[in-house]
Amino acid sequence: MRRTLFLIPHELGGLPIAGWGWALIVLAIAFALRMILASRKGSISATLQQEGWLWAAAGVLVTFILPQVEVRNVDGDPIGIAVRGYGFFLLLGVGTAVMAAAYRASKFGLNPDLIFGLAPWTFIGGIVGARLFYVIQYRHEYMADSMTETLRNMLAFTGGGLVVYGGFIGGFAASAYYLMRHRMPLLKLGDAIVPCIFIGLMFGRLGCLMNGCCYGGRCEPGSWAVQFPQASPVFHKQLINGELIGIQIDDDTRQIVAVQPGSIADDAGLEAGQTVDQISLDPSFLEDAPRDVPADQAAVGVALSVDDQIYRFSPQQLPPRSLSVHATQIISSISAAVMVVVLWLLGWWWTRRPGYRDGALMLIGFVGYAIIRFGLEWVRVDEAGQFGTGLSISQWVSIAVLLVSLASMVWLYRRGPAVETSPATAGMPQTTPRQS
Repeated sequence: MRRTLFLIPHELGGLPIAGWGWALIVLAIAFALRMILASRKGSISATLQQEGWLWAAAGVLVTFILPQVEVRNVDGDPIGIAVRGYGFFLLLGVGTAVMAAAYRASKFGLNPDLIFGLAPWTFIGGIVGARLFYVIQYRHEYMADSMTETLRNMLAFTGGGLVVYGGFIGGFAASAYYLMRHRMPLLKLGDAIVPCIFIGLMFGRLGCLMNGCCYGGRCEPGSWAVQFPQASPVFHKQLINGELIGIQIDDDTRQIVAVQPGSIADDAGLEAGQTVDQISLDPSFLEDAPRDVPADQAAVGVALSVDDQIYRFSPQQLPPRSLSVHATQIISSISAAVMVVVLWLLGWWWTRRPGYRDGALMLIGFVGYAIIRFGLEWVRVDEAGQFGTGLSISQWVSIAVLLVSLASMVWLYRRGPAVETSPATAGMPQTTPRQS
């Protein structure tokens, strides 16, 4: 886990980077050089008309928006702009997927420019859908004292908090709208890009590993097990349920069932049969946290009330890492890589055979992911059961995706062959004649 790859410092030489500082100076110099170049060609007015809005937007971004996204330490002081591991792998996955999709589009007789026109719609729709799905599911985590802070929490997606299914739904809906609006071949394009979706997922799950989210359940140490440092979500969860300090708590009676010999709890004198009134993270130890690290990476202690007696354990008393959990992020990333290879090879063979229906390969990809995700949820413990069952929301969505995809496959092969779009024009936006 490495939530923050590196920090762009808050200031350099006493002058801030963001806001009214170095970034704005660099932008102003770049703008001046651009205007000098335009003046030599006698086209300053034309350049301003074409690019003025872009330079203005960059100025607003540097001056007003970047200071708001700076991370802060436990005192609330800005310490810099964090380049997050999650965001890095997310963008790496998007970039790689787009380039691969453009390549495959040409092999399917489609104009590669279609991909570059479609990519912003798919990316924005996917991010909005993924974030919306997550925020709705975990809305209690984002509520703050003010509406501004709540919205800021909801928009901070580069630090994690995206749901793949939400991204699929949002990205698919936005893409379908764009393609239907311009009368482009949705099903053929779906066949072209479906392996590339899994390229994005492969890198995205590595981002989850860096962020410490989407973790698995407890397991014995081994090749497919990972441990996460203090300040990680799984470390906090294991603190709250007592595992990390060496106690097993009955969920119904809240009594200590067992105390691990030699554990922190054992050294503190806790015994089986005692009742845990409350156990929670203890932020009082944050005052000792380093001031040069983001607040979300500062280690906290744990406090518990047992039979009306308070016990506190500092970060230094706690283990440096969590107990071993299933490496679901790595398993998911490898599964996505396998899907890329399978769909790529299957598409090369199947789509050339007589009787193939456009869209079938895309649906196979949906079916494959639904099955994989349903199985992975059994070893993940970050999502609770829904609708009175032990199935997580992602498992319910997997069932729906599986059924809809299979029904769509039947429909594809029962209908007649679709009219093919000419390879010379496929993927080119169509215009509707203006009515007078």
